[in-house]
Amino acid sequence: MKEVILQVKNLKVKFGEEEIISNLSFEVREGEILTILGPNGSGKTTLLRALLGIIPYKGKIEWKKGLKINFLPQHLNKILFCKLPLTVEEFFKLKKVGKASIIKILKKVGINKKILSKNPCELSMGQFQRILVAWTLVDEPDILLLDEPMTGIDIGGLKTIYSLLEKFWKEKNLTILMVTHDLNIVYSYSSKCLCMSKSGICYGSPKSLTPKKLEEIYGSKIKFFKHTHRW
Repeated sequence: MKEVILQVKNLKVKFGEEEIISNLSFEVREGEILTILGPNGSGKTTLLRALLGIIPYKGKIEWKKGLKINFLPQHLNKILFCKLPLTVEEFFKLKKVGKASIIKILKKVGINKKILSKNPCELSMGQFQRILVAWTLVDEPDILLLDEPMTGIDIGGLKTIYSLLEKFWKEKNLTILMVTHDLNIVYSYSSKCLCMSKSGICYGSPKSLTPKKLEEIYGSKIKFFKHTHRW
């Protein structure tokens, strides 16, 4: 059994008088993919911010020492980059990596180095999403925290991005914690699932997510089916 690299015990997060997360406990082992599910306002993004130490919390968050953690936040989109005088190369150099490393990771995600002089907003949506994956991986992290990274991508684009993540997950033995609303990926990609809602929290294998359990979490009937693919 692989080593536990993250332990969370009795985690509580409050904003003012409102308790966003209450008594949350779970663990993550090396190489696992933890999918974090739940309706809007259930505390998924708040959890990632607490795990990164960005916001105050009570309880225990203990990472294995020496790990490199990279975070891809929500709402990092092309429109945002249109407002910034930033080329693709300059965006990557925010990571303090050399040009050779940038070109190498671009090649791995299927992007030609000619785009380095362009602003990210000039790229196609497919190129832009590949750039984000490459940017997250260029400095060789041990762990990825992804906050709804596939928002606004069509089905074909989703398959491409998930295939890229699968490739690097296998090659680098990455550990991935991913917030998503896409219930259809749970059985394809998750080692464990953490479901968050105002009615309670569940944590376990994807098989524990029955239609009844999901209805309890989301408060209504939802589309539910299993994929046969597994990373």
